[in-house]
Amino acid sequence: MSQPLTTRPTVAGISIFPFRHQPPPLCAFLFIIILFVATFYTLHHPNATPPSLFSRNPHNDLRLRRLFLSSASNATISSYLRELTRHPHLAGTKPSLDTLHYVLNHFQSLGLDAHVADYEALLSYPTHISVTARFSNTTTMEFDLNDVPGDSSSSSPVVRPYHAYSPSGSAQGNVVFVNHGEERDYRALDSIGVSVKGCVVLVRKGENLGRGGIVKIAETKGALGVLIYAENDGGGFGGIERGTVMRGIGDPVSPGWPGVVGGEKLSLDDDLVTRRFPKILSLPLSLRNAEIVLASLGGARAPVEWRNSGRVGSGQRVGPGRTVVNMTFQGEMKMKIIHNVVVTIRGSEEADRYVILGNHRDAWTYGAVDPNSGTSALLDISRRFALLLKSGWRPRRTILLCSWDAEEFGMIGSTEWVEENVLNLGASAVAYLNVDCAVQGSGFFAGASPQLDGLLVEALKLVQDPDAVGLTVEETFKSQINIIQRLSRVDSDFSGFLHHAGIPSIDMYYGADYPVYHTAFDSYDWMIHNADPLFHRHVAMSGIWGLIGILLADEPLIPFDYTSYAQELQAHRDTLSKLLKGKVSVDPLSMAIQEFSLVAKEVADEAKKLKEKSYSKDDVAAAAKRRELNDRLMLVERGFLDAEGIKGKEWFKHLVYGPAAEPESKLGFFPGIADAIAIDAPEGVIEHEIWRVTRAIQRASKALKGGFT
Repeated sequence: MSQPLTTRPTVAGISIFPFRHQPPPLCAFLFIIILFVATFYTLHHPNATPPSLFSRNPHNDLRLRRLFLSSASNATISSYLRELTRHPHLAGTKPSLDTLHYVLNHFQSLGLDAHVADYEALLSYPTHISVTARFSNTTTMEFDLNDVPGDSSSSSPVVRPYHAYSPSGSAQGNVVFVNHGEERDYRALDSIGVSVKGCVVLVRKGENLGRGGIVKIAETKGALGVLIYAENDGGGFGGIERGTVMRGIGDPVSPGWPGVVGGEKLSLDDDLVTRRFPKILSLPLSLRNAEIVLASLGGARAPVEWRNSGRVGSGQRVGPGRTVVNMTFQGEMKMKIIHNVVVTIRGSEEADRYVILGNHRDAWTYGAVDPNSGTSALLDISRRFALLLKSGWRPRRTILLCSWDAEEFGMIGSTEWVEENVLNLGASAVAYLNVDCAVQGSGFFAGASPQLDGLLVEALKLVQDPDAVGLTVEETFKSQINIIQRLSRVDSDFSGFLHHAGIPSIDMYYGADYPVYHTAFDSYDWMIHNADPLFHRHVAMSGIWGLIGILLADEPLIPFDYTSYAQELQAHRDTLSKLLKGKVSVDPLSMAIQEFSLVAKEVADEAKKLKEKSYSKDDVAAAAKRRELNDRLMLVERGFLDAEGIKGKEWFKHLVYGPAAEPESKLGFFPGIADAIAIDAPEGVIEHEIWRVTRAIQRASKALKGGFT
């Protein structure tokens, strides 16, 4: 049985022990001694840097990691989350400034170097929403589009459920149910003689297509409007899922350049802007209301492949019948100042190399899961780092802690920051570590660039599993999931870093999904009663996240393993070859991957030899070799970028793990090739895309090998 939260020892008012996961007695004792030595030294030498108790050797590295883990605190993270979720804080609104100031003041109170990076962006808000249905018996019903819990004590209003960047207007038409709204669903309707032209389509949100993609396809089919519902029903409370339907990411009126305050902004009627927005309106609907409409539909029976899937029964009709929906949305586009917060922890030896940890701060409603479970973990990491800094630790490389704004509108805060800093990132960023929803439920999940796989697993070995006594996260992960996903999706702030700037990235979270996503029920109360009552999972996530940051910042040689990347490329090549069935040659790709594999093996051997030498920062020759190898390790991911980008999504440059432009693409990698196959392009087009990926892998090989031809 779980233990209740209790108080624990503190130093200067800061809790230093976790509530459940106690450190070994010796480790705890050493930590207290270190903190008091540092405090004593600071009192008597206020202008001096405290003596470092972490001179670099394996013993001290291990002690540092243990001390970082031992300083966790369930109650502290809980208090952060409670404060962050006291009111809704949609980007661009006044309550969001309270959250900004809370996060900024927290960093500054720890003595950390924190600043705000402002941008100006076009955001979308609702002014009027209504959906009315008229049924075959001539009765009408106006649906309730409010999902605010009845016992909400917040004085700040929760924004009504809507789709940001939907055009204003009204749509009226017969209803057709189109399942998940994918191309194959419309083909299934065509096969039974059902057209959606001039109709309002009802869509149950699936896993393969985002809101923007759903609306885009409906638009091409001649639909007048789109109603989207989620089958999870907001945890049974009648929650309604908000979201954006903008295409692409970043500020829509500064596409491809940073939206700095006072900078160039395109007009709303510019083609580069209008192509980002849907032409037909859309709104979210609760499951309860969707089921009322579904039950009223006549017409043909649902295609066989839809039946008995989710809540679609064998007798479900798809329409169009005599059920008519009238939907209205009035919105306003506003230029708003958004605020990123950036903390800099300066490196001691390689201050011009950066390890970046990031989470977004804005939320559609209260945001207990999305995103402030991640925000509270980031605040806890900063607290732990501050304790280590006071004890004399300095990271070898510079660490940045970033709190992004306006992610929910389309990763705007992080995208603008990446666009403004893209050259410096390309020259000096080691990795980007993203946590959005730190805790959604049980089970650890992660996506990563392949060279980070080994490092991620090593960190998991050091953290106790929050749900299995006596086991590490690595042990439970290996036994239950054991899959590190690849980051071809575009659903959080890692996208700009990996897909546009070529920065190796990780994205992590606890729990596959959760039922109150983007609803008014994503609250602190839901968190403590469902996802993480005692905040043990929060503690584990902040431990994993912070440890990976420490390892990347402190290891003399950047812990990247490109033999892992080579193995992934080989597996992707094999999958592609099977899909093509010999119609197009993959020989150029095979040769490039073989070369990359050889270079990766040579570099692994080179790194092993350097590691075997005893470390000394006074050894200038060895330091120069490490620096040169680290530069090569750092720059490889940039080789996978292509200046022309992915056709149809040109801002996205990564040809191995970028997002596909075609919803029908069957691969989670090589997006240009996948798109060409999906649209049944001529063989010459597919061959060209294969050559583009081939050249990208060759560039990566040259970066890893170093030197010039």
